[in-house]
Amino acid sequence: MTPQDHSQAAADLLRAEQTGEQIDLLTKRHPQMGMNDAYAVQNAIYRAKLEQGRSVVGWKIGLTSRAMQYALKIDIPDSGILFDDMVFDHGATVPKGRFIQPRIEAEIAFVTKSPIGGADVTRDDVIAATDYVAPSIEILDTRILRVDPETKATRTVFDTISDNAANAGVVLGAERHAVDAFDLRWVGAITSRNGDVEETGLGAGVLNDPVESVVWLARRMAQYGQSIEPGQIILSGSFIRPVECPSGSEIDADFGLFGSVDIAFA
Repeated sequence: MTPQDHSQAAADLLRAEQTGEQIDLLTKRHPQMGMNDAYAVQNAIYRAKLEQGRSVVGWKIGLTSRAMQYALKIDIPDSGILFDDMVFDHGATVPKGRFIQPRIEAEIAFVTKSPIGGADVTRDDVIAATDYVAPSIEILDTRILRVDPETKATRTVFDTISDNAANAGVVLGAERHAVDAFDLRWVGAITSRNGDVEETGLGAGVLNDPVESVVWLARRMAQYGQSIEPGQIILSGSFIRPVECPSGSEIDADFGLFGSVDIAFA
C-alpha cells in the first residue's frame, strides 16, 4: 500500500465510525497489505483524531490468547489506541447508536504512574511503573464488515489492526489494587449478559501473565519511537471470547475479590 492508500483507508474508517455504515474489507481492496500497512492505517487514524481534538488516554493489547491467535493464524498480539472519548463510567449506559456492532471483553487494566519505554523493557520495569491494576471491560466495535457478502471471506488481523484493533471503549471498575496484591494469572471473571453467564476465564490466558502483555506492548511501541506515558490505561488483553451486546444488553463482569464492572447498552 502507498501512503495515499493508508490515508484513504483511515478516512474511510473514520467516516464509517461517524455514519455507522461499515466499509468493505481492506484486505479485499488491498490483497497484498501486511502488518506494517495495517499499523500505518491505524497511525493515520491516530493523527486525524488528534487533529479533531482527541487525546490519548492509553493503549489496548489484543489477540493475547492462543485460541484467538490460532483462529487468525498469527503468533503475536496486536495493539490499539485508547482516546479520551472512549472512557465510560462503571455502571453507565452506552447510548443507542453509539456503536455499530458492540461486543465486550473482560480484562485486567493497568494504570501507570511513570513512563514505560524502550526495547529492553522488563517485567520488573512494568511492575515498578504501575500505579494500580483494576477490573475492566473493553468495548469492541467494527467499522469493517466481519464477512465479505460476495466472497464470504472473513476479516483478517490486518483489517482489525487498521480498525484500531477493533477498540471502541473502556470501562474501569471502582476497585484499585497494587500490582502485586493478587497473582494476576489467577484473577478471573464470570461475565454475564442480562443475568446469564456467557463467558469465564483467567488472567493466565493472557500470554500466561498479564504483566508480560504490557512488556510486549512497551517493546513493540519502542520500534515506532513511542512509549507508555504516566497516567495511561493499559488494557492487557482479554481472557474471554467477545460477548455480543445488542440493544438492551446489561453486562456484569464479576472478578470476585478483585472487583466487578458493569455496563449497559440502550
